[in-house]
Amino acid sequence: MPAPLVVVGLDGATLDLVGPWMADGTLPTLAGLCARGAWGRLQSTMPAATFPAWTSLVTGVNPGRHGVLDFTERVPGTYRVRFVNGSRRRVAALWSRFSAAGLRSAVLTVPGTYPPEPIHGVMVSGWDSPLTTAVDGSFVHPRSFFHELEATVGRLPFADFQEMDTGPGWHEEALEKLLDGIARRGTLVRHCLRSPLDLLMVVFGESDTIAHHFWRFHDPRSPRHVPSPFGDAVRQVYRALDDALAGIVAAAPADATIAVVSDHGSGGASDMVVHLNRRLAACGLLGFTAAAAEWPAWARRAALGAVPLEWQGKLLRRFSRVSGALESSVRFAGIDWQTTAAYSEELDYAPSVWIHRSGREPGGIVPERDYEAVRSRVVDALMSWAYADGRPVVERVHRREEVLHGEATERAPDLFVEFALVDGYSPSSIRSGTPGPAVRRLDASEHGAGKGAGMNGAHRRDGLAIVAGAGIVPAGDLGRLDIVDVLPTLLAAVGLEVPLGLDGVPWRRALASPPRFAPDRVDPPSGPAASYDEAAEAEIAARLAALGYGEVER
Repeated sequence: MPAPLVVVGLDGATLDLVGPWMADGTLPTLAGLCARGAWGRLQSTMPAATFPAWTSLVTGVNPGRHGVLDFTERVPGTYRVRFVNGSRRRVAALWSRFSAAGLRSAVLTVPGTYPPEPIHGVMVSGWDSPLTTAVDGSFVHPRSFFHELEATVGRLPFADFQEMDTGPGWHEEALEKLLDGIARRGTLVRHCLRSPLDLLMVVFGESDTIAHHFWRFHDPRSPRHVPSPFGDAVRQVYRALDDALAGIVAAAPADATIAVVSDHGSGGASDMVVHLNRRLAACGLLGFTAAAAEWPAWARRAALGAVPLEWQGKLLRRFSRVSGALESSVRFAGIDWQTTAAYSEELDYAPSVWIHRSGREPGGIVPERDYEAVRSRVVDALMSWAYADGRPVVERVHRREEVLHGEATERAPDLFVEFALVDGYSPSSIRSGTPGPAVRRLDASEHGAGKGAGMNGAHRRDGLAIVAGAGIVPAGDLGRLDIVDVLPTLLAAVGLEVPLGLDGVPWRRALASPPRFAPDRVDPPSGPAASYDEAAEAEIAARLAALGYGEVER
C-alpha cells in the first residue's frame, strides 16, 4: 500500500513572506516541514491564474493539454465567453489516479472542481460552483456528506463578502471573515482525517485574498503604503494558516507524506495604471467608437454596490438575460471592431492580446496571410512602450505556442503579456473603455481600490512548494521548480507509478527512492464538457462579478 498523502494548498502564498516569517518564528509548522524535507519556488502557469494553475498542479501537464485556460473561454465564432467548470479538464487529476488504484480520497475546496466528481471518497468543490457565497449540497459527492459537513462546521464559506467597494469598515469585516473561513476549513480537514484516507487535498484561499487587499498596509516600501490598524493583517492570516496546518499535520497518519503548495505567488502593486487597448490604439492597431462607453461598467458597479451579496445570485437568475447583456457591454466596451486588428480583455490577473482574425471573430479584419505580421507588430508596440522616465512598461510578450502546447492552445489568446515591475511592484491593468492616456499614476484616493479598479496586491508567477514526511529526504532548497512537476513528485513519493507522457518530472533530489515509471493506465475524462444552465450561469456571474472577474457575456 502507498503511504498516505496530505496536500495543503495555500492560494497565492509566496516565499517572499513565508521565508522571513519562518526565520523569525511566526510560522513554526512550515519551518518544521522545511527543516525535515525539501522546498523551492514553484513557477506557475502562463498566465499565473487560479484555474489553469491548480489544474496543472493536479494533472502534471500544461493548460494547452488539460484544456482549462481561465475562468471563462471564448465561444467560437463570437465575441462572447462562457464559464469554465471542472468538466472541461481533459487529463486525469491526482484524485482520479488514487480512485483508479482503489484508494480513498477527500478533496476539499480545490478550485476548478465543480461539478464534484464521483471519486472513491468525498469531494467538496471549490468556489467556481453556482452559488454566491458558500457550500451547499450541489458541491458535495456523495450528496449525503453535506449533512456531515453541516454538522461539523455549519456554514463553509468562500470569501463571502464583495471585493469591489472597499470603503470604511470593509477591512475589519473582511479580516474577521477570512480568519473564520480558515478555522472552519481546518476543522473540516481534521474531521475527514479521523477516517481512513489515502489522499487528502484541501485548498485555503485566504492567503490570496488578504494579499490583494491588505498588501499596502503590511509593506512599508509599497508606493501605496499608509499606516493602518491592519498593518499586521497579512501576518495574522499566514499565522492562522500555519496554526491550521499544525492541526492537520497532527491529525495526519504518522507515515504520511505532507505537501504544502501554492498556485502562484503574490506581491505589491505599484501606483501606476496601464491600459493595453489605449496602447494598441496609439500604435494604430485598435479603434475606439465615438460613443461614450462608460455607462455599462458604471451600471454594473452600481448594481453590485446596491444589492446585498446574498441577493445577487437570485436577482441575476431572475433577470439573467438583462445581466448577460450588461456584462457583454462591459467586456469590450468602446472597441470599434471595423478598425481593430488587435485587442485585449485587459484582465489585471492575466493580461493578453487577441488578434482580430477573419474566420475566427465574426468581424475579424486580419486575414490568415497577415496573422504573423500583425502579431509581430503587436509585440513591437508593447516592447517599445515606456514610462515617462524611459523604463519599459512590458518585460516580455509570449506567443501562445511558446508557453502552451496541446489541442487547447488554439483556444488561448494569441499573446500573453508580462508587465515589468516598477521598483519591485507591478502596474495595474485596467480597462480602457474610451481613448486616453495609456499610462497614468493613481491618485492617492485610489490606492485602496477594490477588484476591477487596481488592487494594491497582485499575482506573481513564483509560488511555493514544500514536501516532507514519508518518501521525502531532507534535501533543503531545490531552487526554482515547475508547477507541472508536483503531481509526478507526489506520486513517486508515496510509491505509486508515475505515468509516462506527463509534462512534469519528479524532483529526484527530494525522493527517498527512485521513481517508478509506467504507461498511463488511467483513462482521461471523456464525457462531454458540461454547460451550466441559464440559472446556474447567472449565479456564477454574480460570484465572479463580486470577485472582479465578472466581465463576461453569456
